[in-house]
Amino acid sequence: MTEKNKNLALRIASAAVLLPAVLWLLHRGGYWSGGLIGVAAGLCAYEYYGIVFKKLNPAAWAGVAAAAAMPLLAVYAPARVGEAAFWILGGAFFIGWAYHLIRGPLADAPVRAAQLLTGLMYASFGLTTLSVLRAGHAGLMWIYVALIVTWANDTLAYFAGRFLGRHKLYPQVSPNKTWEGFAGGIVGSIGGLLIAKATGAPSLTVLDCVLVGGAGSVCGPIGDLCESMLKRAYDVKDSGKTIPGHGGMLDRIDALIFNGPMVLLYVLYLRPHL
Repeated sequence: MTEKNKNLALRIASAAVLLPAVLWLLHRGGYWSGGLIGVAAGLCAYEYYGIVFKKLNPAAWAGVAAAAAMPLLAVYAPARVGEAAFWILGGAFFIGWAYHLIRGPLADAPVRAAQLLTGLMYASFGLTTLSVLRAGHAGLMWIYVALIVTWANDTLAYFAGRFLGRHKLYPQVSPNKTWEGFAGGIVGSIGGLLIAKATGAPSLTVLDCVLVGGAGSVCGPIGDLCESMLKRAYDVKDSGKTIPGHGGMLDRIDALIFNGPMVLLYVLYLRPHL
């Protein structure tokens, strides 16, 4: 078996084990889903700091802990998520600046303190919105909407780009992405939600599918490109080795991090008026 085939087999085996576990925990809700999302956020922060810092210092470990705690707020204090998140971010701000003031290196201290906060926001904001979604009305359905619009986009974009791709989308950041793949992703996002509506989510409207699918076909690729930009800036291939055969957690959910807030905004502020 070639190395490429071995890696493919490892990817399939990992997905076969992890995907059912992820869906089961999301279905359970409460601290089960909150804990799952919190672990994912903590891993994302760990990988982000590993990319930009190489070696994590105590302030970065505090950022990992803060990122893991943020999604649990939707379970522990659903009515005060914003207030609690404010204090967590404020604490990370204080710790980051104070630590680097004392321990240095002073020439890089402001940049490192800023990266500490950026990594925390990168890892926790989008995933915390997913936790808020799950805790809300019809939360399981809307979590699946976020997952479907992301996964269907990735899948159709990959195959459209592979077989039809001719025109590069953004070669400076991601040389393999094409406009044909982007168009395929739009079909995947909207089509995936329409299939979900027809098979298991009748409360979704066609307008829901079109609007959320269309927005996800833009937000998701932006999230993917932003993570590619981060890795290219620091000359790394994968964000980590968290998931066998798949790379790091950030590599797997970079698009979902951007789609989560989009779906929550739609549910809270746009759908009630449609």
